[in-house]
Amino acid sequence: MTEGATTILLCNCEGSVGTEPDAICAVCPGAQTVHDSLCRLETETLAAALSDGPVVVACAQEEARFAEIAEDLGVDTLAGTVDLRDRALWSDEAQDAAPKVAALLAESSRTGRAAGTVDIESEGVCLVYGSAASVMPVAETLSRSLTVTAMITDLEDLTLPWNVAFEVVRGTIRNARGTLGAFEVMADAVATMVPGGRGGPRFEEPRDGGKSACDLIVDLSGAPALFPAHGKRDGYLRADPGDPLAVSALIPQAMEMIGTFEKTLYIDFHADLCAHSRSGQPGCTRCLDVCPTGAIIPAGETVSIDPLVCAGCGGCSAVCPSGAADYTLPQSDDSRMRMEAMLTAYSEAGGAAPRILIHDEREGRALIAMAARYGRGLPAAVIPFAVNEVTQVGHDLMIAAFGMGAGQVAIHMPTRLRREGEADALDAQAALVRSMLMGTGIGPDRLIVIESDDPDALTDALYSEVPATLTHEPISPLGDKRTATRLSIAALAPEGGAFDLPEGAPYGEVIVNQGACTLCLACVSQCPVGALLDNPDMPQLRFRESACLQCGICENTCPENAITLAPRFDPANAAREPRVLHEDEPALCIECNKPFGSRGTIERIIEKLGGAHWMFDNPERTRVIRMCDDCRVNAVFRQSDNPFQMGEKPPVRTTEDYLGADNEDAIPKRKFDA
Repeated sequence: MTEGATTILLCNCEGSVGTEPDAICAVCPGAQTVHDSLCRLETETLAAALSDGPVVVACAQEEARFAEIAEDLGVDTLAGTVDLRDRALWSDEAQDAAPKVAALLAESSRTGRAAGTVDIESEGVCLVYGSAASVMPVAETLSRSLTVTAMITDLEDLTLPWNVAFEVVRGTIRNARGTLGAFEVMADAVATMVPGGRGGPRFEEPRDGGKSACDLIVDLSGAPALFPAHGKRDGYLRADPGDPLAVSALIPQAMEMIGTFEKTLYIDFHADLCAHSRSGQPGCTRCLDVCPTGAIIPAGETVSIDPLVCAGCGGCSAVCPSGAADYTLPQSDDSRMRMEAMLTAYSEAGGAAPRILIHDEREGRALIAMAARYGRGLPAAVIPFAVNEVTQVGHDLMIAAFGMGAGQVAIHMPTRLRREGEADALDAQAALVRSMLMGTGIGPDRLIVIESDDPDALTDALYSEVPATLTHEPISPLGDKRTATRLSIAALAPEGGAFDLPEGAPYGEVIVNQGACTLCLACVSQCPVGALLDNPDMPQLRFRESACLQCGICENTCPENAITLAPRFDPANAAREPRVLHEDEPALCIECNKPFGSRGTIERIIEKLGGAHWMFDNPERTRVIRMCDDCRVNAVFRQSDNPFQMGEKPPVRTTEDYLGADNEDAIPKRKFDA
């Protein structure tokens, strides 16, 4: 074996893989045989390979077992595992799966950039909230490990243990904010329990607006959740008080929430690219509209994303038109490069008509495994492409898959996304891509979204939807998301013209009503991406369509309501060059002949003000409108009825004037003694 080379060990899982070993070995670098049982009967073979250098084992199911063997040997040469069995070789079309095996092996060799993390500290300060009957037994159990406050909403069935090890208060939570380690709760009718006295518990006088901080909240109130998308809020545990099993399941979860935790920073936010607002004029709100957790809030001309509240759905990144919100698990260009590596390897191994199945790492991966073990498995041409969340997938990755040679893109969407109200971003991106596919002429049906939790429904859709092969030359979609989209569409329809897109699409043109536009160029100064441009040499409004985000700031800024937006996509190279939307002849100053504005605007001002306004009630005053700034100031100053006019300026008096002999006011010369 070449020094430093990685050995790939193949396994047919005790002969259950229905394909020819030679075909698999042919697409696997360095593989000479297919083993039967690397996890049990052939562990010595695995141990020998691990002792010799880096090893990748083609079995993800027994990854823990392989790690134990490497640990026992005292080596760190287990480079990873790759699942070929569930994703390729347990299939009705396993005999044709060799090209897909090549694609999966190519993917396993790529490593993307790691996402950032931040530490969260929790000291175990816990608030248990709900009725007394539900809260007290849970609070007593949790108090053995955590610092507990029991907030009860009623006194019915309130029985205290003889040695209360936690604080008891009465109250109703008005609102809460924060996340694990940093919750802040505001409550009304708050009354602290009086510890002394015989008989039932007594409470102090209630008061409203009580505030408290805690590290985690256990909500057993049965009332509406305190947070949107509450299942994604770290440190907020909620269960139906009428379901004893659900309540019991919360207890071990809560006990584990003490210490230091590592939180993934899912979004790398670039405020300078954000087109949310300019000078108080509203613009893009796409990320605000789709965030399920409330992690995104307006912050002046941009937005603010709370990384501790963000749950990583990636919807904001999918819909962001400028790339300001960039998903990090992985980053968008890493995803495109990984997909390109898979499609290239598939093609080089002799595969034809590749199809991409985008799925998440949990539900989608489990569904594929179930379909492989008990059903038909995936078709040989369907290459599974795992992401953290399918809601992170934007139109750029979908359309780039077609540009790189995929004949179909299928997305598996778990049904929970629809139930929990998190499907909006994916719905919008799918609709946008279908419009693009229709505009390129290859048909919107090449993108399918399989919304099901049934493995048979997944495979049935994939076996029944077999599109024709695309004939264009595959491209490498480099650059940011907009550049990658433009390159892909240009490859799919090299001779195609502009086509319409649905409302809210991040591509389009600006239409100007030339009769209303005064060329004030306020829109140019407010455009966040430089799509609208002026011309320093003449009154002119220009537009570069490829840069336009359709954020709406120009439309909201225009004082004459002369601008409207038209979502569309123009793949032509001309869309990247500025074109004139409106222009006029320059107005020349009647005094110095210097250009100083738009001729049409000056004429409209004269028509509107001349003779109709007291400041321009005669031709002499109206004449100054046709002057540049400098000449206008001089002309106004010379007018006899200038309200700032003063008397004649006295002549300047010099020292000679004061010392002159003939001057009565002369200052006598002083003589000095020698």
